Amino acid sequence: MRPLVVTLLLDDEAQQRFDDLRSRHFPADRNHLQAHVTLFHAVPGEHEDVVRADLGTAAARPPFDVEVSGLRFLGRGVAYDLHSEVVTSLRGDLARRWAPWLTRQDAQWRHPHVTVQNKVDAEVARALHADLAAGFEPYRVRAEGLGLWRYDGGPWTPLARYAFG
Repeated sequence: MRPLVVTLLLDDEAQQRFDDLRSRHFPADRNHLQAHVTLFHAVPGEHEDVVRADLGTAAARPPFDVEVSGLRFLGRGVAYDLHSEVVTSLRGDLARRWAPWLTRQDAQWRHPHVTVQNKVDAEVARALHADLAAGFEPYRVRAEGLGLWRYDGGPWTPLARYAFG
């Protein structure tokens, strides 16, 4: 079975803003996805029923704000760092529940971010980072739910959306 991906869903305005940046700066031949906030990269697909139930439970909370706190230079790309104690807590609860199944990447997750550029020359990434960082001021976006996807070797197949509230 293909692995499952779990994302944080943002409000439409924030999603559009990040999608626009990604469509302008991500290599077109590698840009198979919309901008996203990945909470888990590869939960084993055989646990889909448990994952669905846990996401339904986790979504039983009101929507909340997330701070877009800064930019991160990735070496060959750029990401926006996000900060939210609620996201950290929510993700931590799920990680404890799913601990026996998590890959090293998912077990070592640090904090949420949105990658708007990746797999480009370092000089191109450095220039975009400098451009986006010039005059950057932290701002807030709204977290509106959780997304469940199936990883299909590049693109993702949407499986479910769990709205907060």
